[in-house]
Amino acid sequence: MSLKIERDTYKAAVQEAVLDHAASKGGVVGHTAAAISEAAHGKLPGTKGHHPIAAVVGTAITGGRKNAGTKGYLAAYLKQLEDNPLRTKMLTAGTLAGSQELLASWLAKDRNKHGNYFTSRVPKMATYGALVSAPLGHFLIWLLQKIFSGRTSLRAKILQILFSNLVIAPVQNTVYLVALSLIAGAKTFQQVKATVRASFWKVMRVSWITSPICLAFAQKFLPQHAWVPFFNLVSFIIGTYINTIAKKKRLTALRKRHFGEGRSSGGGSTVGGPRPGPGDYPPMGPNPPY
Repeated sequence: MSLKIERDTYKAAVQEAVLDHAASKGGVVGHTAAAISEAAHGKLPGTKGHHPIAAVVGTAITGGRKNAGTKGYLAAYLKQLEDNPLRTKMLTAGTLAGSQELLASWLAKDRNKHGNYFTSRVPKMATYGALVSAPLGHFLIWLLQKIFSGRTSLRAKILQILFSNLVIAPVQNTVYLVALSLIAGAKTFQQVKATVRASFWKVMRVSWITSPICLAFAQKFLPQHAWVPFFNLVSFIIGTYINTIAKKKRLTALRKRHFGEGRSSGGGSTVGGPRPGPGDYPPMGPNPPY
């Protein structure tokens, strides 16, 4: 027992000496080592010294040492929303849109021809989120808040929810479906129109169920500059689920077409050989070509 304590004490002393030596050298490495040494001894406000490197990185991300122990990640994010609203929303929406596509691909086992989940749609969705969805949402929510500025009565809140569902949601959903059709490979106006027509009311039904609840929650608990990221987060969760289901259905149809599912009129045999069982579909590797 005492031997272990002595060994740990010796190791800590050596580590401290190395860090102090690096700090004395100055520069980025020296300052970083000094910060890690400070965090390791629990001298960095808001930390206990258990994870010094993570503490230093987290402190740097959330505003530096002057904010250590006083501001968390959420507070730093909200401050960025206040100082740089559009830029922060663009980064948030782009990250969420790309992550949604990647997560849905993983959940649905939707791989590209190289067997990777990181398909070409991931950066395309991230671009859509950052350059289209976020600026559009920023403007529409600004318009909503502008129209109902200073109106806090129950009647005003109900009208705000109706305006959101009857004006804002249709615009956002239409733009979303147009972008999805283009990302999926639509080349002509008729293809885009067919996609929007086929999916618009399905998406609107989901919006009409979730939007009133989310907007009522935002009205009650969130500052106005946090509305768009909150709606983006809700959309991320719902969109991931819908995207996953859609991918699974598409992959099932592609596999059926790839392996042959048509029946001959004679004796129940399938075109192209016997009907494949569940084990015949490759669980790993790229999906059938499409």
